[in-house]
Formats: sequence, C-alpha cells, structure tokens
Amino acid sequence: MTGAYTIGAICAPAAVVTVELAALRTGILRRRQFWVTIAITLAFQVAVDGWLTKLSAPIVVYRPAAITGFRWPWDIPVEDFGFAFAMITLTLALWERARHE
Repeated sequence: MTGAYTIGAICAPAAVVTVELAALRTGILRRRQFWVTIAITLAFQVAVDGWLTKLSAPIVVYRPAAITGFRWPWDIPVEDFGFAFAMITLTLALWERARHE
C-alpha cells in the first residue's frame, strides 16, 4: 500500500489521543509534565533515530513508497515522530490509569 507508514503515523497519534480523551481520561494531555516528557524523549529520539536512518549509512531502511520522503531533522522520516508520540502517550496514559485503579 502506498504511504502505509505515513497513514499509520497519522492515525496512531489520533487514535491514542482519542482513547485518552474518550476512555482513559487521565488528563495527561493537559499536564505540563507530559509535554516536558515528550520534548525530552523526542530529543533523544532525534539523536538515535538520526543515526539509525542516516542516508549515508542507514541501519533502518524504509520502502520509498511507504513514506512521504520528507526527512527532518537530518535524515529522520517525519513519520517516525508520529509513532513515537503515540507510543509514549499511550504508555504514559495506561501507566497513569493503572496507578489510579
């Protein structure tokens, strides 16, 4: 499927935010600490993901038809940031929900 990774990178964060707002309702999206956590983890992602996906010597290679081809910063496919946000957010929301049960 053309753009499958791109579609997933758009749908995953939207689905996680929907699950948080409709079902989990932990309120993490309104917390400053959450956004600081996102910034810190994405900063580390840039360093690691940049090394893994650098076009000069890639360790991880993406099928060109699966992504937009837009890479920022360095050689990181922008889609990776959507998946990272979704994974971090869902993990923290589930953890927060379990903590209060």
